[in-house]
Amino acid sequence: MVRTIRELAAALPNGIGPAGPPVQAAAARHGLARRARRRVLVDRLATLAVRGGGVGIIASILAILIFIIAEVLPLLSSAHVELRSLLPLPAAAPVRALVGDEFGTHVAALDLSGIVRVVRVDDGAEVARESLLAEGDTPLVAAQVPPGSGLLSGATADGRVLLAPVAWNARFEGQQRVITPTLDPPDVVHVDPAQRAPRAYTAARGSGGVAVAAQLADGSLVVVRARKETNDFTGETTASEDRLTGPAPDQPLVAMAFDGTQENLFGADGGGTLYWWPIGPSGIGAAQTASAGGPVTALSVLLGGRSLVVGQDNGALSVWFAVPQDGAARLTRIRDFPPHGAAISAIAPSRRDKGFLALDQQGGLGLYYSTSERTLWEGRAPLNGGALAFAPRGTAAYLSGDGQLAVLDVANPHPEVSFQALFGRVWYEGYDRPRFVWQSSSGTDDFEPKLSLTPLLFGTLKGTVYSLLIAIPLAVFGAMYLSQFMHPRLKSVVKPAVEIMAALPSVVLGFLAGLWLAPRIQRFFPALFCMALLFPLLSIGAGALWESLPRRWRGRLHAGSEVWLFAAVLAAGLWLSLALSPVVEQTLFAGNFQDWLLRTTGLPYDQRNAIIVGLAMGFAVIPIIFAIAEDAFSNVPRDLVSGSLALGANRWQTVTRIVLPTASPGIFSAIMVGFGRAVGETMIVLMATGNTPILDWNPFNGFRTLSANIAVEIPEAPLGATLYRVLFLAALLLFAVTFVVNTAAELVRQRLRRRYAQL
Repeated sequence: MVRTIRELAAALPNGIGPAGPPVQAAAARHGLARRARRRVLVDRLATLAVRGGGVGIIASILAILIFIIAEVLPLLSSAHVELRSLLPLPAAAPVRALVGDEFGTHVAALDLSGIVRVVRVDDGAEVARESLLAEGDTPLVAAQVPPGSGLLSGATADGRVLLAPVAWNARFEGQQRVITPTLDPPDVVHVDPAQRAPRAYTAARGSGGVAVAAQLADGSLVVVRARKETNDFTGETTASEDRLTGPAPDQPLVAMAFDGTQENLFGADGGGTLYWWPIGPSGIGAAQTASAGGPVTALSVLLGGRSLVVGQDNGALSVWFAVPQDGAARLTRIRDFPPHGAAISAIAPSRRDKGFLALDQQGGLGLYYSTSERTLWEGRAPLNGGALAFAPRGTAAYLSGDGQLAVLDVANPHPEVSFQALFGRVWYEGYDRPRFVWQSSSGTDDFEPKLSLTPLLFGTLKGTVYSLLIAIPLAVFGAMYLSQFMHPRLKSVVKPAVEIMAALPSVVLGFLAGLWLAPRIQRFFPALFCMALLFPLLSIGAGALWESLPRRWRGRLHAGSEVWLFAAVLAAGLWLSLALSPVVEQTLFAGNFQDWLLRTTGLPYDQRNAIIVGLAMGFAVIPIIFAIAEDAFSNVPRDLVSGSLALGANRWQTVTRIVLPTASPGIFSAIMVGFGRAVGETMIVLMATGNTPILDWNPFNGFRTLSANIAVEIPEAPLGATLYRVLFLAALLLFAVTFVVNTAAELVRQRLRRRYAQL
């Protein structure tokens, strides 16, 4: 009933009835306004969402960049050495040897009267005192802490050397750590049967006992090895001693030091001559000498015993080590540090790294690091120094003099890092010349970490180049053919199939490349040479065959059907290459390509090499370049193509002279995106190459990239340590490389777009 009345009212003449045209028009206008407001609101919300998403992406990238920079910045921090406290250290004779406990709570000091005093660092209280000498013994003529040890040693006037280890016994009382120092009875080694004071001496302790080297009063050289063996069943202790003698140096020695294995002995005389004696079971070998260029006043070895630090009377500081030369090793001057203003009086090596402290006679104190060749800190010593020592953890140093003990706080966070160490050639211990080397760790802490990023940058570039050499031609020409020549029906199948390749996980590609492809390439490597020769010839022959077919035959087929002929020909070429591989290897490579390569060129063949990575990573990069390049070809205006064809150009001329230049900005962008994908690839490189950080374009060996190095090293990198932050620096370099490449690509793309915009 209501519906009928409304229908009748609507049928009445204009102006009659409750819902006439003026009312309907107002309602329509109200509805339109409401829909317009809704559209405006939706449009504004969409705009805000898009803007928010864009800003969020930019903010996320900037946040990642800021975080990486924040982790890298501590590498630039400088070292600091500050006086913590001055403690009383009364002694009847000058203190010549200092050694501290691992926790930096106590210091043991040995003076020339033979007294060992243990001082608590917090308040300077003397907590223990012992004498190394028995009543009536002759006094000490020298005392020292042998480099790299915690031994207190002294030489007496009657030709004995005393070695006293200090035991720092730790226990906990509640939450408080308590250190109780104990001094075991010293080991006594008689170096001179004639009971004369040695001119110079050094000592070392190893698993086999103690070793003492000395120059006797008559100038002769002696090495004494003393061992004590305890029978596990009877408890009986048996002592034995081996004495080795050697020729006398030309002048009296001022300093001596063992290497880490006690198989080499170093010395220096006042005339500036350095000596290196090899020590064997049968005796001391002939000395190798080198001139330091001036009188030597101090000498020590760094951690590991391979590097020798030499201080001279003119303040010069230098680092020496053995360098392989012509089949023999020669003691060579490797590094020089800024000289002090006076003669070097003491050198204290660190027991944790290749750093050392050096003190001169005028109170100048410096902190140095050998590998990075850095002067970390220079200043004035708080005392007129006598003995100088590094704390075991390298966080403190101790200096005695004027009846006091100075405790120095040492902040030395990342001494291994310098621009030269990260990007330049560094002469490492045991190498014949300066090199670029990455070796973050080794079997022992005695070796210096090698943190050169140059091999990793080179490996990143190498892997990218080899992969793009394969990916760019296949992807660009494939996109050109698909866009301009292939039949649309076939195109609708091929294009999604190629693009879906991008969804393959890189870890799967790396797994297949490393475990399946690499052994087969090694076995059938000559087949690659056959493919490189046969594929172009067969492709040209197939094209000529297709063109020779009568037009009426080709006209019955869809445009682009020739792809099946080419696919069959290439499949036949692949089969033929594999079949000919043994024949080619036997004929050209004497039956074994790997052996022939090594004999002829000296290049080794690694199973997982740059070629494998190029094939696998090229397969991963092809879909990205292909998709973007195909869009660039397809977006060329059709009127340009039609106009070119209408003017008489054939299809190939139109594609190469009209379509390709017009699409060049997009093609260049596709290549740069593929470059970025290859630069950042991790899993394929990690699994398909040997991860050897070497500088070599040889395609038959491996490499290591920045991204793969981060993946390999970060699980083992201690939080906040130098390696940890250097890995973040590698990530920052990847970020910078990608940013620079993308920026340059955008500039080139814009320039190409402006250049070809008038076509």
